[in-house]
Amino acid sequence: MDHSQTASQTDVDRPPPLLPGLAGLADRYDGFILDLWGVVHDGLQPYPHAVDCMMRLRRAGKQVCLLSNAPRRIASVTARLREIGVPDDAYDHVLSSGEATHLALRDRPDAFHRGLGDRCFHLGPPRDNDVHEGLPLAVVAAPEDASFVLATGINDWDETVEDYEPVLQRCAAAGLPMVCANPDLVVVVGDILAVCAGLMAQRYEELGGRVAYHGKPHAPVYQRCFAMMDLPRPRVLAIGDSLRTDIAGAAAAAIDSIFVTGGIHREELGCDADGNADPDRLRTALAESPHRPTAILPGLRW
Repeated sequence: MDHSQTASQTDVDRPPPLLPGLAGLADRYDGFILDLWGVVHDGLQPYPHAVDCMMRLRRAGKQVCLLSNAPRRIASVTARLREIGVPDDAYDHVLSSGEATHLALRDRPDAFHRGLGDRCFHLGPPRDNDVHEGLPLAVVAAPEDASFVLATGINDWDETVEDYEPVLQRCAAAGLPMVCANPDLVVVVGDILAVCAGLMAQRYEELGGRVAYHGKPHAPVYQRCFAMMDLPRPRVLAIGDSLRTDIAGAAAAAIDSIFVTGGIHREELGCDADGNADPDRLRTALAESPHRPTAILPGLRW
């Protein structure tokens, strides 16, 4: 019998540890990359223990880097955090997919972006305008007048992708490449799950459209986080509520991760009010995911 192979298989089969909070493992890391929606806040207010946890990390000398797939620039993200009650001194760094998108449209780092042209059809609400503002772009009112489409999200939180099918069809018929400023499929807003630009982009690819994504789980945003923190990767931990973006992105970046069950997967996992998942549902979700978190938390707490 190959005992080393048996031990390795046992490690794979064993579920990640379920932690009551971060206190027990905080000393293993110097930097923490935190997702925002579903981890720090629900879009309307911070989760009960989140800000306290962030402050404790900083008092312990840890760096807290907020990495969000919000389709807005950093200034807008930090202003919204203050508005809902997350103070500036609860974190060290911020990066958003909206900021990454803005920089890519400014710098045109590859052939896809260099080929976009300068006529932009913005598929998203006015609250996301800062993604394209200040750039040498002409924002046009119709897909037929554009050279590319910038997708940032839906206008109202109760809308569906089906509501956008006609305009997506028009963009596809015009052969427009799409830049997606938020790869998330859904996001927690209060007690509902709202559609994000990632779901629109997914549908656009089904229609034959070409899409460039900015944000998690794609490597460039993690590279920017590592540059800001200036820490060795084994000393960095990512915390997020999405297996598809947060946990997958951490795996691709070769860093440890914690999966927060009380975020976008809460209904799928049968979570209670405190974010504790049904064990059987959690086991199934983890088995179906190609990426394995280092540990599990019901919510961000010390």
